[in-house]
Amino acid sequence: MTQLLVPIILAGGKGERFWPLSRKQRPKQFLCLDGSGRSLLQTTADRLLATAGGWDNLWVVTASHLAEGVREQLPELPIANILVEPEGRDTAPAVAWSTIEVAKRYGNDVVTGFFPADHWIAEQDIFEATLMAAVDAAVQNRAIVTLGIAPTHAATGYGYIEQGEKVGVFGQEYPAFKVDRFTEKPDKDTAEAFVSSGRFSWNGGMFVFQAKVMLDELHHHAPEIIQLLEEKGIEAYSSVPKLSIDYAVMEKTDRACVLPVRFSWDDLGDWGAIERLMKSDNPNVELAQHVCLDTSGAIVYTSDADELVVTIGLEDTVIVRDGKVTLIVKKDRTQEIKSVLKTIQSRSQFHDLL
Repeated sequence: MTQLLVPIILAGGKGERFWPLSRKQRPKQFLCLDGSGRSLLQTTADRLLATAGGWDNLWVVTASHLAEGVREQLPELPIANILVEPEGRDTAPAVAWSTIEVAKRYGNDVVTGFFPADHWIAEQDIFEATLMAAVDAAVQNRAIVTLGIAPTHAATGYGYIEQGEKVGVFGQEYPAFKVDRFTEKPDKDTAEAFVSSGRFSWNGGMFVFQAKVMLDELHHHAPEIIQLLEEKGIEAYSSVPKLSIDYAVMEKTDRACVLPVRFSWDDLGDWGAIERLMKSDNPNVELAQHVCLDTSGAIVYTSDADELVVTIGLEDTVIVRDGKVTLIVKKDRTQEIKSVLKTIQSRSQFHDLL
């Protein structure tokens, strides 16, 4: 029996903006950020399991230094389904190599999909229905179907997808559209124009296609990647260009379609995402023992449940305590954590804290 959808989880990222909780050996996808007891990687696998038809048809592509962590987090996943990159070359080589390997096992007609390991998604039933609609659209139109996220505000940190003509309605009444263009992180005015037009989705980095369609498009648009990987396999990794799949294929192909989704989504990009995820009537978001006086809008997190954080008179501040590191940063400056990490990296005495 041909598997309907073989999902592949992209789990090689660093998640530096969640430092100090996220470290080199313990990146964001290995963390539990919502108090559920399940990491982002585990939650992503849980979400895809029914659609995959079980662990035998779920795959993960990850970095060499994270492979052992993936095995520990997903003990039910067959070892053969963990594809280990010897070095990070961005998403185009990861997608190309994974698609080659999946096609070897299931045949070139197999439908596969790529899903980042660090997303938060609600409404499981709607998510599964969306994937089935994407499978239908991919097969019927020989399309690379990207899942478009409805913008909630004029974000400048996401890529945008402009929808063109409708190509059909799939699954449970999900329309799909030709992609007119992809736009990388626009400025504020451009983002506002995009959102107000009603024709744009955020690019969530999730897409579904038949293996043969992606392989054909890679041969057409990125032969320097696919040919080396087909000839030499993993041995070619150090020689292939470092490119994103968006730049290598999606922005050039005429086979891209966008299917706007209806489920709730967040990419959990930095500490501010915790507030969106766990906002309540409490003036602060607390994943810690926290005693405060006149503190509001704070995000407080400790790895050690026995530690106490005391604050007085703070507003809109993130406080994270993990091991030997304490981070204190204004919420509107969490994007700058990556800059600080470069300074820490330059000081050898702090390397064990990265």
